[in-house]
This record gives sequence, structure tokens and C-alpha cells, in this order.
Amino acid sequence: MLRAADQPLPVLCLAGPTGSGKTELALQLSRRLGCEVINTDSRQVYADFPIICAQPRPEELSQCPHHLYGKLKIEEKISAGQWCSMAEDCIREVLRRGHVPLLVGGTGMYFHTLLHGMAPIPAIDPRLRAQLEARVESEGPEKLHAELGAIDPDYAIRIHPHDRQRIVRALEVAAQTGHTLSWWHAQKSLQSPRAQGPLFVFQAPMTWLEPRLKRRIDQMLEMGALEEAQKAYTLCADGEAPGWSAIGCAELLAFLQGRLSFENCLALWYQNTRAYAKRQNTWFRGRKEAIFFPAEASDQFLSQAEDAWQNLCAQSLGNASGGRHA
Repeated sequence: MLRAADQPLPVLCLAGPTGSGKTELALQLSRRLGCEVINTDSRQVYADFPIICAQPRPEELSQCPHHLYGKLKIEEKISAGQWCSMAEDCIREVLRRGHVPLLVGGTGMYFHTLLHGMAPIPAIDPRLRAQLEARVESEGPEKLHAELGAIDPDYAIRIHPHDRQRIVRALEVAAQTGHTLSWWHAQKSLQSPRAQGPLFVFQAPMTWLEPRLKRRIDQMLEMGALEEAQKAYTLCADGEAPGWSAIGCAELLAFLQGRLSFENCLALWYQNTRAYAKRQNTWFRGRKEAIFFPAEASDQFLSQAEDAWQNLCAQSLGNASGGRHA
């Protein structure tokens, strides 16, 4: 696809809460448009939890190219900025092949970073980060999450109270710069978007989603989620490793370590999954650019996405032509 060199890359984005059926919709759109799917979920990047983190199954992966799934080891960290750089490389390759880059997932900050750019946050003093990490270790992530809720409630509500990496990041930024992460992310005039395109959001009310989430956890167990966690534990027994922070992984780890009965593990897994879906719904409702569609309007989404891609193509061709004659 032709495009001016200084223009953001054209993409389609499909977002929504966990368990809402984004994978099937992505495959339907791929059959109509020739899409390649790029993972936009911060937990599906981990290689050792394909079942627990609901990565596309082998038969789904075979239907169209998929990228950035299962890329990291349990102990590896990844930031929104790192993901964005990886995604930008994927998008360029997909466009070079003449296909449609389709971003699919539920991590709102990944979509935000790609479509609005990175906030120019100054470098953080390593000593400050070390102090906060020591506090998380000694006092527990819940206490620091509560502190974050007092100074940056908009960001705190979007992250899990056990997400040590993001809690520390938000607190260190606020302490060093005097501004919250929410404030930094709102500085659009200082950012440079990597991509442009519509953000389609699967509208999934909790009354519709809750029974699906329960069934999905049962299906994960039938597919071998516990065995997957046991195998991962033999590879990395460090419960503080980033990969273990995913919902489902953390609860199964607590069972494997004898901190929870299996019954309580399952109850907590469902409870935390439900809470996460609510946080995702809350975050996406606050996106002014979001185009919402309900479960029964999948055909409407497919048609809108096709129209949107045609408009993006026409816009990119126009920008490229204008750039040549400038």
C-alpha cells in the first residue's frame, strides 16, 4: 500500500473484554478482507500459557497468519512501548505483503499507545524504582495499589491489584515527575501515533458475559490448564515472574504452592476474571474514538470494518500522492 512516509500506518483494531468472542470475529473478518492478526493482549505474549491466557487454538491459527502470540518466557517483562515497537514492525510487514493488519485484544494501553503515541515520560531514577520494588516485596502489591488509587484512580482501576510491574511503574512516574500516568497519557499534543484506524469495541454487558466466562474456565480445565501450569512451574518457580501475573496463572500457581485449595482457586479465578472484564469495559467506555457493536451485530461490524479499510486505503493513496507532488 502506498503511503506518505510521515503518515501513521493504516490498521483495523478489534477490542473488547476477555471472553467476548474477539477471536472468532477476527477470523470472520480475515476471510472477507485477507487480514493478518496481531496480538494486542499483554498476557497472550507469553509462550507457556496458551490455554490459560486463551491464545488462539492451533485450528484458529491455521486460518490466517497470527503475530506476537507466545513470544516471551515467563520471566521476561514487556512494556507498552516495547510491544508497540514490535507491533509496528509487524504492521509494516503485513502491509508490505498487501494484507490487512488487524489488531486484536483487550489491553487498552496497547491500543492507546499505538493509536495515540507514547507519552514523553522522563527517565526514572533506578534508586526510586528499587525502593518501590522493595516495598512491593515487603508490604505486598495490594497496599501499593491502594496508594496508587488515591493519587491516580483512573489508572488504578485499569490494572489488577497484584500487577506489580504496572503498580511500580505508575507510582515511580508520579513520584519522579509530579504528574500521574493518566496525566502523561492525556498529553496528545506531545505524542506521535504509530498507526491510525478505527477502534471497534465488542460491547459485552456483564449479564451476557458472566456465564461465558464460567464456561470458558471449565473448558480451559478440560483442555489441560492445570497441567499447563504444572509444566510452567517446572520451568519457572518464581511466583513474582511477570508471566505468572496473568489471571488464571496466578490462581493456579497459588494452588500448586499450597496457598489455595482447588475449589478456592477456581472461585478466585472466576472472581478475578469477572473483575478484569469489568475493568476492561470501563476503560473502553472512556475511549471517545471507540465504535461499539453488540454481540448480535457481528454482520454490522464486518461491513463497517470493510468500509473503514477501503476509506483508509483511499486516504493513504491520497496522502502518498500529495507527498509526491509537494
